[in-house]
Amino acid sequence: MPFRRPVLRLIPLLALAAGAGALGQDPNQLVQTICVACHNEHTLQAGLSLQGFNAENPHLNPVIAEKMIRKLRAGQMPPREMPRDEEAISQLVATLEGGLDRYAKKESRAGSRPFQRVNRAEYARLVYDLLGLTIDPAEWLPEDRISASFDNIADAQEMSATLMLAYLTAASDIARRAIGNEAAPPVATTYSNPPGLSQHEWERVEGAPYGTRGGISALHHFPADGEYNFSMRFMSGWGERYDDIDVSIDRERVALVHYGGDIDYQGLKDFPIESGPVFIRAGEHRVTAAFIRKMDGPYEDLLKPNARSLTGTETSYGTTSPPNLMHLTIEGPYNVAGISDTPTRQRIFTCRPTTPAEEKPCAEDIVNRLASQAFGQPLSDSQREDLMNFYVMGAEEGGFELGIRSALEATLASPRFLFRIEREPAGVRPGETYRLAGIDLANRLSFFLWGTSPDAELLALGESGQLVRTRTLKAQTARLLADPRSESLATRFAALWLRLQDLEKVEPDEYWYPHYTQQLMQAMRRETELFFYHLVREDRSMLELYSADYSFMNERLARHYGIPGVDGDAFRKVSYPNEQRRGILGHGSILTQTSLGNRTSPVLRGKWVVEVLVGTPPPPPPAGVPDLEETAGVSAGEVLTTRRRMEMHRANPICAACHKVMDPVGLALDNFDVTGRWRIRENDVPLDTRATFYDGTEISTPAELSAVLLKRPIPLVREFTANMMAYALGRRVEYFDQPTVRAIVADAEEEDYRMSALIMGIIMSDAFRMKDAEEPGTAGTLSD
Repeated sequence: MPFRRPVLRLIPLLALAAGAGALGQDPNQLVQTICVACHNEHTLQAGLSLQGFNAENPHLNPVIAEKMIRKLRAGQMPPREMPRDEEAISQLVATLEGGLDRYAKKESRAGSRPFQRVNRAEYARLVYDLLGLTIDPAEWLPEDRISASFDNIADAQEMSATLMLAYLTAASDIARRAIGNEAAPPVATTYSNPPGLSQHEWERVEGAPYGTRGGISALHHFPADGEYNFSMRFMSGWGERYDDIDVSIDRERVALVHYGGDIDYQGLKDFPIESGPVFIRAGEHRVTAAFIRKMDGPYEDLLKPNARSLTGTETSYGTTSPPNLMHLTIEGPYNVAGISDTPTRQRIFTCRPTTPAEEKPCAEDIVNRLASQAFGQPLSDSQREDLMNFYVMGAEEGGFELGIRSALEATLASPRFLFRIEREPAGVRPGETYRLAGIDLANRLSFFLWGTSPDAELLALGESGQLVRTRTLKAQTARLLADPRSESLATRFAALWLRLQDLEKVEPDEYWYPHYTQQLMQAMRRETELFFYHLVREDRSMLELYSADYSFMNERLARHYGIPGVDGDAFRKVSYPNEQRRGILGHGSILTQTSLGNRTSPVLRGKWVVEVLVGTPPPPPPAGVPDLEETAGVSAGEVLTTRRRMEMHRANPICAACHKVMDPVGLALDNFDVTGRWRIRENDVPLDTRATFYDGTEISTPAELSAVLLKRPIPLVREFTANMMAYALGRRVEYFDQPTVRAIVADAEEEDYRMSALIMGIIMSDAFRMKDAEEPGTAGTLSD
């Protein structure tokens, strides 16, 4: 029995030796001689057996067939140690794809999903578009669940009584902010800076007046005209030089506070500094408390580098550092004097009744306009009546404005606002495919490209039914892409697909990377967003994600990358001076999120590339396999490089199968340190980044990695398209969607994979314009 598996693995290898010349004639020959060597009932490599698999009928095992196509297209299979007949591999792929695509045409599935709930990002954008208010949904709503890389996947958006209560609370608070609240009690709101935010001499925080450094700047809602008090707490530094703090509203000074007094041994002041009462009018205002700059040159800390933040101050003291504002508390209102006419109130009160008889008609006009925009479709008579009932109840209690506030609160708490429900036509049977109504198609299109509800033009075309026409839909797609709101494709889709939110989870060790700050992290993320939006706006090839010899930087980021000639805080297009960086694989946002705090991780970087970009995620490591951190970091008195530790870790045969795919990819990027800076040494030892790519190509640099990936563009474009389709549809892309993905990519190849071709292909697909009817009770319904 101990020898059973090795003997069985010899059988297909012997068959291969006997019939290698016939591989190009029969696709099943390749499967049963090469693939089955590892993927059989006994070895079950990657949990997969291909014994009995028939390449001529892939539709009988479509999930397995699609996995095979991905691995074969990417060049990951067969393993480079096995014989590779490229002609036979191409024929097998063509057979699999052809069989699946022909069956898909007969089956004609569009897919389905339950209704979608608005997530945090969409909620904030909808409120801003409706009322002009900037809100942070995290005040009320829990973090969205990420599924298939995105936060808008419908079947992962669970609804609970707790979440519904959170939405109701948010609706109440937002309605009060929008209308104002003359009876608002005094409350204290505190804004804080993270320790990683640099507040040194040249660091002006975003939104602060020019001529200041450091501090805190935030959008704050003042519920009523009245007096408010500002109190501040600090950390580190003496007050001889930095002694004036400018408190401003919308960049106009309202108070000047002197900083001084003693600090304790940790650099903390033991009391807050207060401004005293300041009269401020109601509404949303930018509040800033910042130090007034006293000089233009750098202030050299004896213990801490210039650009360093307060991370780790408790251990290094930093008492010669300039003071840092850590907390700003706004308390009020006191001595309320009414409510000013804010921009949000002007949006809401488009009419003003002068007599009691005019109140209800005016209210109906306001309620109808706001609710129609909020729901993304015209109101039915019953919906309008329900909302007006809330108005009447509020008006009876406190007059016209309270009635409008009550109706607005009901609008924001309505399922019509919180859920996107696509109605099935009467008479459709479960499983039957039907075309989406114009209104539902308008919402799909708008939320895909803009991340918010349709505008008036798109809404009118959806309501009239004209949007379902191919020509109209194409024209509207082009219009929405040309609109600045299409930047949502960068800040929402690309940010989630590339996992930019993970950037915040990495905190580089402040001793090894002292110049890494909160501002630098934000610049890294913004670089990637602007780069992606440039591809969309200029209709560039999707492959420039990997090949671009330029990016978008401000002075801070360019200086970090070692690129001269970029001045100021504004981002601009910058050409790379050499081949060290290419495309997103040279972006700090990607390189930092795939590192650990104290060292690079070729494993994480390699895993990120094959999982996110290629779409072939490795299986989870087997239980009991030691982590790389458990591998000795020192041998014979020598501090080992990450590469040497990886080689020792990979010596375990259980680990080798996956690591031989991931590690070469990550090693090619190992010239970038934890924060994305170029380096040539690690632990005072020259870096050795040479490796063999999983298709057998020798690589050692990021440029060579990009080149070897681009040798096989189809897997890259298909994975990108599948992810964008999942985001557009609000559901996972299933095996039956892959023929559509292949067709979109094949058509886009004629246009060099331009962004517009891929986006238009998704929108013109049956999966986007149609839907399969679900079983009763699974999709969710709402009555009028």
